Amino acid sequence: MIFLELFARFFLVGLFSVGGGLATLPFLTDLGETTGWFGSADISNMIAISESTPGPLGINMATYVGFQIGDHMGTAFGFLGSLIATLGLITPSIIVIIIISKVLVRFRDSKYVEFAFYGLRAASVGLITAACLGVAKTAFYHAEALTQTGSIFMAVDYRSIILSALIFICVTKFKKIHPIVFIVAAAAVGIIFKL
Repeated sequence: MIFLELFARFFLVGLFSVGGGLATLPFLTDLGETTGWFGSADISNMIAISESTPGPLGINMATYVGFQIGDHMGTAFGFLGSLIATLGLITPSIIVIIIISKVLVRFRDSKYVEFAFYGLRAASVGLITAACLGVAKTAFYHAEALTQTGSIFMAVDYRSIILSALIFICVTKFKKIHPIVFIVAAAAVGIIFKL
């Protein structure tokens, strides 16, 4: 029964997250809050792992969550859970692509189709912006520190902000260096300074 729910929930994430991997983050955040399968700290870890491994962010995150859910049922079910969650996420895209390929040829020159695609672009930008803000909030602001100390200055993670700014400057200034170098450097700094 949990696998059916896993497929259905990731099917909905895949159906409504227009714009790629980052657009899935608001839906995954909501999924974690609704089901209790993972929390905001887990999302940060999933993003770090997903961005460090090959493949699209949304699929990597679905695979990770599915494995965790399946693994709670027993070691043999981890792979099955990851497979079901991943299939749930990609099935809507496959269905939509098949439908669009059949229909779009007929309506290629329609202004309504053109307007619909412009609307999807705006929705995609909104979802990606929401995802970026959510990641920034998780990485740079710690609400539990605010409740413990009562000081907003203690809740802001200045080290993470400085590291992000330095990485941004390095990426824009040294464009010939491969991005994996910056990912490895940021990971090493994070491990050394426990960010």
